[in-house]
Amino acid sequence: MIDTHSHLYLPQFNEDIHQVINSAIAAGVTFHIIANIDSTTICDMQNLHSDFPQNTAMAIGVHPTSITAQNLDNELQTLQTHLNNKDIKYCAIGEIGIDLYWDTSQLEAQQYAFKQQLILAKQFNLPTIIHIRKAFAETLSVLNQVAGTRGVLHCFSGGIQEAKKALDLGYLLGIGGTVTYKNSHLDNIIQYVGAKNILLETDCPYLTPVPFRGKRNEPKYIPLVAQRIAQILNTTTQEIAQITTQNAIQLFNLTQLQ
Repeated sequence: MIDTHSHLYLPQFNEDIHQVINSAIAAGVTFHIIANIDSTTICDMQNLHSDFPQNTAMAIGVHPTSITAQNLDNELQTLQTHLNNKDIKYCAIGEIGIDLYWDTSQLEAQQYAFKQQLILAKQFNLPTIIHIRKAFAETLSVLNQVAGTRGVLHCFSGGIQEAKKALDLGYLLGIGGTVTYKNSHLDNIIQYVGAKNILLETDCPYLTPVPFRGKRNEPKYIPLVAQRIAQILNTTTQEIAQITTQNAIQLFNLTQLQ
């Protein structure tokens, strides 16, 4: 299985990252897409990838909550510089998007940064990893302005209509630990889109699935997500693992896993 969205380079994993990777492998999760946050995390992400080149691929982008009108130009220029470095390979632009949960005052800057990063994704022929929180209409509006992108709506939290629009635009849905929560509304979404339109993810160290909710999330818990999706679709965990793994390999062009 592939964890298509993790932040294994964060300080929460500094003390035991080798154990975390080995525990994931023992659980059948052998590969990780590590998603960047902003210019301050690129170095740590690259160092982690250097330590585990056979188990990780990097996505580079600027998270919407890191965007302000003041740092906008610097963040985008840093991103461009790293993308222009032909010696380092990235599998996606991410995570990017719009987040209006904590603060709505930076909407215009977030929209601009999001659009520019979508343009970069097209320029470098890379998929995108999109973060949306309390901003589906705003996010879809920008996506419609840059035709022909592809990717995943990470930690999908929308309804059937949003799911349909995502599929129409050529996007997959990222499903993680929240699918195991009692108040999850994802059952109908998963039944609607089917396994062929889903990626498995953790967003670790966040959004730990039941029964470990409240603890640090790790890739070794991905099978719990796959198991719950299998229950919803009345199939086997093995089938969900196979289908979502192929989805990830195709979207992120993980030729080393083919």
